[in-house]
Amino acid sequence: MQTLNTAKNQLNDIIKKAILKAIDKGELINAELPHFIIETPADRKNGDFATNAAMAGAKVFRTAPVKIAQAITSNIELRDTFFEKCEIAGPGFINFFYSGDFYASVLKDVEEEKENYGSSDFGQGKNINVEFVSANPTGPMHMGNARGGALGDCLAAVLKKAGYNSYKEFYVNDAGNQIEKFACSLEARYLQIYKSDIEFPEDGYQGSDITDHAKAYAEEFGDKLVNLSAEERKKELVDYALPKNISKMQSDMKKYKIDYDKWFFESTLHESGKVKAVVDLLTEKGLTYEKEGAIWYKNKEVCTNILLKEGKTQAYIDKLELKDDVLIRQNGNPTYFTADIAYHKDKFDRGFDTCIDIWGADHHGHVMRMKGAMDAIGYNGDNLVVVLMQLVKLVSGGKVVKMSKRTGKAIQLNDLLEEVPVDSARFLFNTREANTQMDFDLDIAVQQDNQNPVYYVQYAHARICSILKALKKDGISPRNCTADELKLLTADEEKELINHIASFSQEIVSAAKEYDPTKITRYVTQTATLFHKFYNACRVKVEDESLMQARLSLCLAVKTVIKNILDMFNIECPEHM
Repeated sequence: MQTLNTAKNQLNDIIKKAILKAIDKGELINAELPHFIIETPADRKNGDFATNAAMAGAKVFRTAPVKIAQAITSNIELRDTFFEKCEIAGPGFINFFYSGDFYASVLKDVEEEKENYGSSDFGQGKNINVEFVSANPTGPMHMGNARGGALGDCLAAVLKKAGYNSYKEFYVNDAGNQIEKFACSLEARYLQIYKSDIEFPEDGYQGSDITDHAKAYAEEFGDKLVNLSAEERKKELVDYALPKNISKMQSDMKKYKIDYDKWFFESTLHESGKVKAVVDLLTEKGLTYEKEGAIWYKNKEVCTNILLKEGKTQAYIDKLELKDDVLIRQNGNPTYFTADIAYHKDKFDRGFDTCIDIWGADHHGHVMRMKGAMDAIGYNGDNLVVVLMQLVKLVSGGKVVKMSKRTGKAIQLNDLLEEVPVDSARFLFNTREANTQMDFDLDIAVQQDNQNPVYYVQYAHARICSILKALKKDGISPRNCTADELKLLTADEEKELINHIASFSQEIVSAAKEYDPTKITRYVTQTATLFHKFYNACRVKVEDESLMQARLSLCLAVKTVIKNILDMFNIECPEHM
């Protein structure tokens, strides 16, 4: 994987040395070297790399860019590098073209690094916590959880490949208002079994799962709770139903091929005193006040100061209509926001350098106040990264699907996984960036043809395995090629494919930087496309044994890249289809 980076570093040195040589020869005036960029042209026919060094130097060298480009190119030395030629284009761009040594070196990288190919030390072993799904345990998981699960799990995998120590976490909201509402809903459904005059709470959970829990409890234990106090009854019902819901969540996640490093329970924050401690800390810092029997956090003041430091105007800030937040209600109970501050503090206290949360887009307004709260308690809010995820719609036959065929009810994660292969779901949910709305096509997800992106990629891997198997029957097996043999790969389709393979680690780093695993699904899909293009243009089994072995080496490199990505995303990599 060093080849591409080595090539970039070589080119940077080549250009600087050529400029200095031109200065020494009097072809350019003595001046400080200009800052220039090296980039990949949109069309590889214009070179594998291009630099604007001549344009960047126009001011300091006081001459036309084309003349500077001529001075640079006339002093360039490409011997013993990965480049074979350069040429001037347009107003003074200089384009560089790889030599055969580059392509041979890339394939040698893959051959040597195997399952580690694509890995990077970019993350330098820093600890990153990726918290995702964290669905409310009072009911079944839905489509948003399905998308968030695939995005979060694959993002953690990308970060690990990029050299981070990534850690996956599920936050279980087993305390607070939603649990009280859960308890009241269960109680009402339970009592309705024995009494006809019990009204259901207006804001209660209406799902059939609440009724199912109440009936199941009654079938197992009868009416033993009817004559107990409301508090005793609700506690008993929650203690019965909540573990079942959490167990179902855990089994659904396993079915979805997601294994968390930690299931963190909100209740432990309250039991340990960490929620109270964070309120005390904010109070010590002068960031709370009492009003109408409640304790409030000065969110408006904190966020305003942050925005002013970012250069935002007061007029802009006023339009945001920032408000303060309640930390402790009049009844003495902490709000969800308070527990959330304590939870994020706990994550940083556990030694994570960065904490990533994947939230639904409806939590947009919560982002700034949570980052601000981290600043307020003495942490760096910039180390809290929030990936906002838009809604997903299920589509079949061009129409939106809202109900499960099996149950006639709203589609849940488990329903999806019964209808769609897990690999399809994981891959398809990673084909659109988190911040874009998504139509998940159920028809495509179950197809076993090239319309299904994961099948298309898996088929490319299986096709290579089939090629190797067929050649083996003819007594032909791959062997290690010499650099000179690999230099025989000169067809445009061969070079395009090798160039793509060379950028794998770069793509991993880019995906990690942007917290966007969809970059890798697009990359591997393009890998499959370029392989099919190569295979259709260049016969592998040819009379020239050296060329055949070189093409086999290329096939094996593609096979390695595809397998590394599918393994990374915990997706099956079949050898035949």
